[in-house]
Amino acid sequence: MERKIITTADGSVTIHLPGWDEQYHSRHGAVQEAQHVFIKMGLHYYLERTKIDALNILEIGFGTGLNAFITFLEAAKLQKKINYTGVEAYPVSSPEIALLNYPEMLVAEDFKEEFMQMHHIRWEKAIAVSHYFQLKKQKKKFEEIEDTCLYHLIYFDAFGARVQPHLWSEEIFQKMYEALQPGGVLVTYAAKGSVRRAMIKVGFKVEKLSGPPGKREMLRALKI
Repeated sequence: MERKIITTADGSVTIHLPGWDEQYHSRHGAVQEAQHVFIKMGLHYYLERTKIDALNILEIGFGTGLNAFITFLEAAKLQKKINYTGVEAYPVSSPEIALLNYPEMLVAEDFKEEFMQMHHIRWEKAIAVSHYFQLKKQKKKFEEIEDTCLYHLIYFDAFGARVQPHLWSEEIFQKMYEALQPGGVLVTYAAKGSVRRAMIKVGFKVEKLSGPPGKREMLRALKI
């Protein structure tokens, strides 16, 4: 499938798939979306509720590494140890990685080496990227996740339900529910009624929140 690097409204880039008319991040701002959905509504929300010093995060769709990189930067700011697992069946290519401008957009050029390291570390091996951030990348499909009560927080950042509806099914959200510890949180940019209903059906308590720039709503799900 054809893939293009495009610039989003906030100046950060993303990967566009013309055949699907879909992209890895919002056209209204890749960095803005990640910071709002996953950091503000996910990471910060969870830490404000629990006050723990270390947490386990699962990302559904490691993709460009943007969410992981921002979380890496936040871990140092907050002085919280984060064990981060990124699941990705179809890794971004080296030429594409070279065009990603996230360290510059986040005023984090000093950590460009760490950003590149995240993309090039061995799969299936936990690597300490910094004192506060450990990354393990798993090359597999989301359907193959079998973790139980392991994660405090899930970043659900799969391609949209319009192009890949099976990734937003009850079956997948059942796996997410089982992977979370009691009190765990899942956040996603999506807000479709069918997605919300699938989450509720497997046991999540779901709330609608204000979305990132260009999107009215998003969802946050709690494992009670």
